[in-house]
Amino acid sequence: MADLPNAPHSALSDARVRRYALIGVAVALVLAVWGIVSRISARNALEREAAAAAVPTIATVNPKLGPGSDMLVLPGSVQAFYEAPIYARTSGYLRIWHTDIGTAVKKGQLLAEIDTPEVDQQLRQAEADLATADANYELARTTDERWRGLLATESVSQQDADQRAGDAAAKAAARQSAAANLARLKDLESFKRVVAPFDGVVTERNTDVGALINAGQTAGSALFRVADTHRLRIYVSVPQAYAAAVQAGQKATLELADRPTARYEAIVVSTAHALDATSRTLQVELQIDNAQGELLPGSYAQVHFTLAADSASTLRIPVNTVLFRAKGLEVATLDPEHRVHLKSIMQGRDFGTEIEVLTGISAADTLIVNPPDSIADGTAVRVAQPPAAAVAAGGHP
Repeated sequence: MADLPNAPHSALSDARVRRYALIGVAVALVLAVWGIVSRISARNALEREAAAAAVPTIATVNPKLGPGSDMLVLPGSVQAFYEAPIYARTSGYLRIWHTDIGTAVKKGQLLAEIDTPEVDQQLRQAEADLATADANYELARTTDERWRGLLATESVSQQDADQRAGDAAAKAAARQSAAANLARLKDLESFKRVVAPFDGVVTERNTDVGALINAGQTAGSALFRVADTHRLRIYVSVPQAYAAAVQAGQKATLELADRPTARYEAIVVSTAHALDATSRTLQVELQIDNAQGELLPGSYAQVHFTLAADSASTLRIPVNTVLFRAKGLEVATLDPEHRVHLKSIMQGRDFGTEIEVLTGISAADTLIVNPPDSIADGTAVRVAQPPAAAVAAGGHP
């Protein structure tokens, strides 16, 4: 009976324990529900992020109309109007030279003299041979005349007279041969004097006093090189796509590395009227007046052609919008719902960073820049906001 007063206290403790247990269970249930909801929310957010990431972000560009005129820049080779290597036509040793590089010369001016002792001896021998042939011919001629007189009186036979006539004819032919040989050696003798073939400038001298001279044209045997630089020729290889646009009489502008701030005007004088089968280019010759001697033959020049464009009605697009597919060139266009549509195009001229499009798209089309190779019709995409628009929208750079 002594323990009865503690019964209410025990009941109170049991009730408190049950209350704490219920609170613990409630907290556990709340934590479990919160965990499940968090995981579901995170999974949904991850799915949304994955779906958003799966939509490619692209940049776009619109085709543009070609300009009213095209500027075509091509490398050109500058050459003298006339240029010739000067070779020896007789053999010997160089006795003296009169002109060095940079010397202005006139047509027929003496450039050098060659000492030719062998040719001199051959010339004297040829003169003696001609004198012998003359004497033999004169003797044969007078003998023939006498025998024709004797034949008239029948003092000699016809056979003997014919032999004398034949001997005279043979001696005449020998005389002509000796005379021709003498003339040849005189020509060789005249070649001892090396002269300029035209007015110009000596651009090379490849010999010196005492050098052995061999007649003929062999590699490295040219004594001098003379160039007429009062007018220059510029040769340019024009690609086939522009060949029809370059015509005689057309003007072009030259830029040269040694005169970077100067511009010179040249005129197209002729074209090859045929394409090179290897390079598929048309050789074009331009000419420019160089009376002041400012420009140097052998220079590299950049030739600027202004071509009358028939491209004002054609479109140009960046090369990084083009897809190279098995069935040909394609571009990826974007519709208002941000879905991709592939279109086949026909390419015109190639301008390096741009190409000309003849058919397949219109100026209103929106093209995707750098489209992935895996892109397909109907693909949904997201258009990247241009930097300027982003600044305007956000208020920050």
